[in-house]
Amino acid sequence: MSTRKRLTPEESRLAALEAARAQLIEAGPQSVTLKAVAARIGRTHANLLHHFGSAAGLQRALGGYLAETVCQTIADAVRATRSGEGSPRDVVDLTFDAFDIGGAGALASWMLASGNEDALDPVIESIHALVDELTPQDADHADEAASVRQTTLTLVLLALGDALMGERMAASLGLPRGSARAHAEALLLAQLSGKQSKTAD
Repeated sequence: MSTRKRLTPEESRLAALEAARAQLIEAGPQSVTLKAVAARIGRTHANLLHHFGSAAGLQRALGGYLAETVCQTIADAVRATRSGEGSPRDVVDLTFDAFDIGGAGALASWMLASGNEDALDPVIESIHALVDELTPQDADHADEAASVRQTTLTLVLLALGDALMGERMAASLGLPRGSARAHAEALLLAQLSGKQSKTAD
């Protein structure tokens, strides 16, 4: 006779978020319901209700989970680039993939359309924390910090827009599908070039 492993509350919550992410990628944001996610992990609707309170609560938690995991991956890529082990294109691809095949763009669009705008707060907060982590906070580097914030804003908005309508826009304008990524890469290279020039001066 098989017995189902008893998970800690944290393990149960994490399993639900992983299942919610898989559901999001496979069937779209509208499919991320308590019932669907519970079925994926063999739990009850009541179990997920206990953890998240509602479908909106689950979606908000999913937004935060995606943001945290994506931002950590991007942070690792940025550190690798700074140490010479990676490239700006790695950072661009990870960001664009997170919003496209990772489902973050579809989730953001669905949250806005359904009036659950608060679900985007964890995403914004995680990106803000990432920028704070990767930029110097002292007054001597204020210009560099401002430049990183501007670049991050542009990169995230480019990735979000590309995930939602990049393919159609590129086709309509007669541009290669990867044009937005190439533009984002050029933006990062320009920022790095400018920073290196200031260092040399």
